[in-house]
Amino acid sequence: MAAGARSWAVLREKGPSQIQFWFIALAIGIASGYAAVAFMLGIEHLQTFLYGTDDPQRLHSFAASLPWFWVLILPAMGGLVVGAILTRFTPDARVRGVAEVIEASAMKEGRVERRAGLASIASSLITLSSGGSSGREGPVVHMCGMIAGWVSNRLNADGITGRELLGCAVAAGVAASFNAPLAGALFALEVVLRHFAVHAIAPIAISAAAGSVISRIHFGDVTEFELPQDGVLAFYVELPAFILLGLTCGLVAFVLMRSIFMAEDVATRVQARFRIPAMLRPAAAGLMLGAMAIFFPHIIGVGYETTSMALSGDLLLQEAIVFAVLKVVACSVTMGGRMGGGVFSPALMVGALTGLAFGLIATAFLPAISGSDTLYALAGMGAVAAAVLGAPISTTLIVLELTGDWQTGLAVMVAVSIATALASRLVDRSFFLTQLERRGIHLAAGPQRYLLAMYKVSSVMKALDHPKAPAEDRVRRAVNEGLFVAPGDTLEAAMPLFEKSGSDFVAVIRLDESSEQPQVLGVLLHVDALRVFNRALAATAAEEHS
Repeated sequence: MAAGARSWAVLREKGPSQIQFWFIALAIGIASGYAAVAFMLGIEHLQTFLYGTDDPQRLHSFAASLPWFWVLILPAMGGLVVGAILTRFTPDARVRGVAEVIEASAMKEGRVERRAGLASIASSLITLSSGGSSGREGPVVHMCGMIAGWVSNRLNADGITGRELLGCAVAAGVAASFNAPLAGALFALEVVLRHFAVHAIAPIAISAAAGSVISRIHFGDVTEFELPQDGVLAFYVELPAFILLGLTCGLVAFVLMRSIFMAEDVATRVQARFRIPAMLRPAAAGLMLGAMAIFFPHIIGVGYETTSMALSGDLLLQEAIVFAVLKVVACSVTMGGRMGGGVFSPALMVGALTGLAFGLIATAFLPAISGSDTLYALAGMGAVAAAVLGAPISTTLIVLELTGDWQTGLAVMVAVSIATALASRLVDRSFFLTQLERRGIHLAAGPQRYLLAMYKVSSVMKALDHPKAPAEDRVRRAVNEGLFVAPGDTLEAAMPLFEKSGSDFVAVIRLDESSEQPQVLGVLLHVDALRVFNRALAATAAEEHS
């Protein structure tokens, strides 16, 4: 026991060695895999209980046979419970997801919120089980991020180690969700860590493999979707059609993302205008979803049944277009109503429907040189999802691993690359980074922008009696000229003042309500701010290229 205590102290003080880190990554992968499996099984069991179906994979077909009032009230009841949970356990009644995990990786040393995270997981579970039109991947990623954060706190991990542990957990969660270890590992690197440092690849790969094994133990080594056998390119002359498909899917992805953000803004304005309690916002969204589901039960839940129908070519052109439009609306209502869930599964469904509609039109115009319309559905599924996530590499692999069809990679890759390039110009690179940008967190612009927001003025400022501080009368003049910041401000607020004025310092003041004159606490020197910023940039570059 004494030896174990000494080893634990060394581990916390100096961090794990490379071999120890791999074993920790394996443990995190197993834990995250089981967490993802438990979340998926929870959705299935709760859907079975609420809707009475014995096959949750065919939920919308079963819901079509239920009484209309039951289809109407179930999402509303689920939204009411979600509203109660979020208003009680989160400060802003908002669900956490992938965007918060990306923020934690960049700015919080890999630590994600726990209390709000648990509330978000419960809310997403209820949303997806009661008929919400969103995805299960966002909650899984955040849940796995909580596991990594707990381990990081136990190990007293620094920023680099904490981010790598977060990447391990996310990789395992995604791998378990889709039985896609390659895509899980690349998703963690491409979307969450946003770099491909060599030292992070091995532990993340170990975790992804562990998560995939856990998934296969419980669900078997099966793909999520089954494809017809004729999904091959007729000839390379058909490739230009997939370029057009990529452009179409990029625009569709943009419409999906903009619709979600618009729904969020409209719902917020309506809530403020009519003073609707935050607890009722998800319930109102659930009632709208229920009304839609009476006539179109395809919008209920994750939507994998409709996606499978699109990939199998079992839908008509009109059905594919209508279902795609309705899914965009339903997903926007769900996310704008803050019911919970993620955006990846809806993007897969919308993409498959868009691709099928495009394929039906393309093969009808040029049947002599066209392959299967289901190949367009597969490529469209990957293209829209990649554009939404801003992750062309991992999304391409997810699509191929979901279907088990590696012969169509050329068509998928062409459509994915074109769609991602177009959509990234219309938004801030991806859905998640645009979410953060709307909250004033500028990760899309790169570390040269967001690193400034990580350092408070109070940690860099100098007191007035410091030898390098300017004379007090100069500081007072700077205050009168508006060159001041508060100690709680970040360097992001201070640097524009230096740029605008050309001054070598700004004053740091506190506004005292009892006095008309501000209290001068010290000064922030331009050279000190630049020194801190330069060190942060150097540390980021060293981590990304290690």
